[in-house]
Amino acid sequence: MRIATWNINSVRKREQRVRDFLERSDVDVLCLQETKCTNAQFPDFTDTGYEQAHNGGSSFNGVALLSRVGLDNVSTEFGQPGFSKDLSKEPAVEARAIGAECNGVTVWSLYVPNGREIADPHYTYKLRWLHALADYAAQGPEKLCLVGDFNIAPRDEDVWDRSYFNGKTHVTPRERACLDELEKAGLTAATDLIKDEYTYWDYQAMRFPKNEGIRIDLQYARGITAESARVDRDERKGKEPSDHAPVIVDYS
Repeated sequence: MRIATWNINSVRKREQRVRDFLERSDVDVLCLQETKCTNAQFPDFTDTGYEQAHNGGSSFNGVALLSRVGLDNVSTEFGQPGFSKDLSKEPAVEARAIGAECNGVTVWSLYVPNGREIADPHYTYKLRWLHALADYAAQGPEKLCLVGDFNIAPRDEDVWDRSYFNGKTHVTPRERACLDELEKAGLTAATDLIKDEYTYWDYQAMRFPKNEGIRIDLQYARGITAESARVDRDERKGKEPSDHAPVIVDYS
């Protein structure tokens, strides 16, 4: 079973890239993040032979699943908290998660909150969101695959310059401890098979040509075994690419 995750950074802007990727990649399930559209605006990919499910509410966030091996029991909540800058308002659950059963495996496409800055309430929200994900994983289905843009670099080696991130999010011990919670829940970091490759390069400062990237697009699995993993770096090239590259894992 081949599962890919890709922060597409606007699916409407890059619909043809998705179509081309599906045609040549031979993936069974494609998980998209940052689709940046409502459900009504999400493109129809069913002519490609893939079923689809999308969770989006605005021009921010948004996640989707495209599957050619079944798409059953679709869900958009695993117990995650909501977020609101206005403390007088009820926190809204953002469109950051969608899951379904695909060939007997429960697959979730996840767009973990960025965290912004360590002193920002969004950082606390990020940690709470990840704790809820670990709680779900601990009690969740036997065959489980959590994939997406985690906005965390698991190791210092997963950023091009650790000193650049001093005092910033994505590399803090508390964030990385949340990834450890997933492993304590019985999941394995399938994308740890990828060595010395990044998955995200900022558009600014010529980060991609200089290979100044970070590895934040991850896959965690239980009940299935990762045999190989790779980054489709070519998808970061060409005209108007996403700032992320697809990450593909083959499971047995």
